[in-house]
Amino acid sequence: MIHALPLLAPLLLAGASAFAFLAPAFRPRLAVRVAEISALGSILVVILCGVLLAMEGPGTSPALGYGLFTFASRLDLVSLIMLLLVSFIGWVVLRYAGTFLDGEARQGPFTGWMAATLAAVLLLVQSGTLLQLFVSWVSVSLLLHQLLLFYPDRIAARRAAHKKLIVSRTGDVALAGAFILLGIGYGTGDIASILTAAREGQAGSLTVAAAALLSVAALLKSVQFPAHGWLAEVMETPTPVSALLHAGVVNAGGFLLIRFADLMLHAPIVLAVLVMVGGFTAIFGSVVMLTQPAVKTSLAWSTVAQMGFMILQCGLALFPVALLHIVAHSLYKAHSFLSSGSAVETVASIRRPGPVAIPDAKAVGRAFLMALAIYAAIGLLFGFADKPPQALALGAMLIFGVAYLIAQGLADTAPRALTWRTSLTSITAATAYFTLQRIADTMMYGTLPATPQPGPLEWSLMLLAVVTFGLVAVAQSLFPLWAYHPSAAGLRVHLANGLYANALFDRLLGGWSLPRSAMATSASSKD
Repeated sequence: MIHALPLLAPLLLAGASAFAFLAPAFRPRLAVRVAEISALGSILVVILCGVLLAMEGPGTSPALGYGLFTFASRLDLVSLIMLLLVSFIGWVVLRYAGTFLDGEARQGPFTGWMAATLAAVLLLVQSGTLLQLFVSWVSVSLLLHQLLLFYPDRIAARRAAHKKLIVSRTGDVALAGAFILLGIGYGTGDIASILTAAREGQAGSLTVAAAALLSVAALLKSVQFPAHGWLAEVMETPTPVSALLHAGVVNAGGFLLIRFADLMLHAPIVLAVLVMVGGFTAIFGSVVMLTQPAVKTSLAWSTVAQMGFMILQCGLALFPVALLHIVAHSLYKAHSFLSSGSAVETVASIRRPGPVAIPDAKAVGRAFLMALAIYAAIGLLFGFADKPPQALALGAMLIFGVAYLIAQGLADTAPRALTWRTSLTSITAATAYFTLQRIADTMMYGTLPATPQPGPLEWSLMLLAVVTFGLVAVAQSLFPLWAYHPSAAGLRVHLANGLYANALFDRLLGGWSLPRSAMATSASSKD
């Protein structure tokens, strides 16, 4: 029964949720305190789970149910990391929300829905059976829907929640289809048994079809192009909801692919699609992000780009690195949203930086050669031989971002100190990448599959990704102030609107309309 211990974490938060719904709606101080203590309790439970995992090894709790319709808790290193991440962020968000929503008329129900959503996420990441994963997956979406509509009279909030509901239900159908195929193909609903069989080479046409459906569910959950638009519109919700959404919920798509990594390796065509969709979304989201005037909207587009990069990593079969990305992005994005109120001046200074050294083509070329040379030198120190080509290609994409800084330092008008500082930044970035990549691979050895050797298709996609990311970095280096140049005004407008992909998605869904009663209410409120 040791491996049933993780179930205590969501139970604590579920209890706090029930208590909050029974508490007064206005300033339920005791309910807020209970929710915070429950989140802290879940952190302690996860720490204890880590000790037991080190002593007893991974395993699944005894199943409750019959046949394919069972529930069980799975404790391994992947679930442990996700449990700790969700519990910690949940505690921070609940603590922040207690002050942020103080005085709100419906603070009690908000605390209840927030705690219930966290409980569902904790149940999701420790799922040991297909049924439990599906039930918790759907539950997270439905509970989050209540948080998105915390201000139901706001039209923008209702529009975003409506679009998310459609996207989520489509993903749920894909996930249900994948699990049905897996249940039929492997004759069990136990996830560990399915992964063991897949690792031993037991796969067929149903496995490939299931991997394709799993990818569809993951892409829709992780706001990939073109189903990304609703995320940028979820700005009418309280900031704690944005922090939880961007730091935990949208990562579920990546977690799904990581959990079924052994299965995904049997579908190289599906992985190739993930590389293309994720890579395009990463570039698209990062470029649009630069044109957004609002802090939270810019952070939303940053999430779109980061989730695209995470999907790209999964497509390259770099699952340990993708898990590391989930942890790093969740912590960073939770901090960014919870501190967004004090970040306005900082962002304003970034958007209007004043005089910036603009390098010429020669300086940009030297910068990229220096960045790649630094990357190669650090790579040789760590050893290229034991690194899969996919990891080396990913590192090259990351180092291109630092090349922009070196180009600034090599500009004619830049001070010499800037050149040394940016070079040191490049060295630090390359060292950090190889260090973290080795740590992730070492930790996940035996838990997640090793990255396979690439074939012709994989080599082509890696080359395309490296060249594309490199060209974007070159454009950024040569035109650091392009967004404010008069000749780029039209392009800026198009990018600020996300190249109208979201508008086309709205039209595909049949547009958006409100009942006349809602329109009348909205009109009267403006009067």
